[in-house]
Amino acid sequence: MTTELWIIYLFAAIGLSLTPGPNGLLSLSHGVRFGARRTVFTVLGGVVGFLVLVAASLAGLGALLAASESAFTVAKWVGAAYLVYLGLRLWKAPPPAVSTPAADDAAREDGAARLFLQGFLVAASNPKAMIFFAAFLPQFMVPEAGFWMQFVVLGGTFAVVEFIYELVLAGMAQRIAPWLSRHGRWFNRVTGSMFVGIGGIMATASRA
Repeated sequence: MTTELWIIYLFAAIGLSLTPGPNGLLSLSHGVRFGARRTVFTVLGGVVGFLVLVAASLAGLGALLAASESAFTVAKWVGAAYLVYLGLRLWKAPPPAVSTPAADDAAREDGAARLFLQGFLVAASNPKAMIFFAAFLPQFMVPEAGFWMQFVVLGGTFAVVEFIYELVLAGMAQRIAPWLSRHGRWFNRVTGSMFVGIGGIMATASRA
């Protein structure tokens, strides 16, 4: 890949990351509830999930979902169900408290794994994202380059952009945490409803 083509891809990746989606919303929500430091695990999970989608798209699974109605339907409903489940849990969650370093240090040992898994599942369970990558990445692929070179350049660039974007969201969320500690139940209900809505939209999505 030439430098000029990579710069174009970089700007395209930035634009894709800035598009509102479930992982950005999850990072914002976790940034409020757990603080930016613990939300790093959520962000890392989402980035790994996106890398799985990039690898699968480069390997041709995105084309399979685009061609197979049954494969797309199964993936669509699994992803939609998880987002609805996550939204309902968030709806019933207590108001977020201001996170402190002491509270972070006192977090249960498995807390990081759960946050990572949530971020991963939200990203990896989105078939529309896989199909988007399957349509988006070939425009920047170099036929003579091997799979791993393509994965490192295309996947790595997107991963870095997405990681920075979601960390910024988490950091911004923590700044308004004191206000949300007083009005956080409504924040949980709004963001939970958004997750349910995104899940509903995903459930009705077509392959086109």
